Amino acid sequence: MTESSSGVTRRPDGPPAGIVAAVALGLSIAAVVVPLALSRASFPTPASTAAQAADYLTGHPLASRLGALLTFGASAPIGIYAATVYARLLRLGVRVPGPNIAFFGGISASVLLATSGLLAWSLGEAATDVPAAVLHLLLDLVFALGGIGFVGGLGLLIAGIAVPGLIVRLIPRWLAWVGLVLAAASEVSFLGMLWPGFDVLLPIGRFVGLLWLAAVGFLLPRTRHDVPARQ
Repeated sequence: MTESSSGVTRRPDGPPAGIVAAVALGLSIAAVVVPLALSRASFPTPASTAAQAADYLTGHPLASRLGALLTFGASAPIGIYAATVYARLLRLGVRVPGPNIAFFGGISASVLLATSGLLAWSLGEAATDVPAAVLHLLLDLVFALGGIGFVGGLGLLIAGIAVPGLIVRLIPRWLAWVGLVLAAASEVSFLGMLWPGFDVLLPIGRFVGLLWLAAVGFLLPRTRHDVPARQ
């Protein structure tokens, strides 16, 4: 608790949400760009054969481990962002399920991404000793946790902010509508488990979604006194 010059006691606002989301976005981009620059090849996907996956993991161990490291690093800021925005929405007087949905989605996304990063790192460490069938199964898990699972959780985080943001006008209406579209695309992406064509929604939900969260983090009012100026 801090006291202003007028004698009014204020609660600490917490980490700057916009910067926290920007850090998560930067690490997420680096997790793709850095390994690609080092190996000149993309990380294996479920569509890759076990032999292709083994060749990548054994032939580019540094790229594989750096990608996993950066992926894991991106998970922590997302959890911090979810907790920060949840507290701020409550402070702004939002008493609908939105903040709880956002918090649940953000923590889920953070945990799933962290698990995916750790699993990918472990896979890179022991790829030569893993049977082909087990290797392919583990790659499917890495993709499912860090792709479909993470984006699904991120979609809930976005939706939990966008809906009250639109109704109470905490953020510009156009930005709230963009958030709702991103949230819908993120949730629909789980259909990629049946039809690979929906996988195109995963990078949209991941990177554009994080960019949206960064923008909201900078624009979201800090106190209820700031809300009328945005209406």
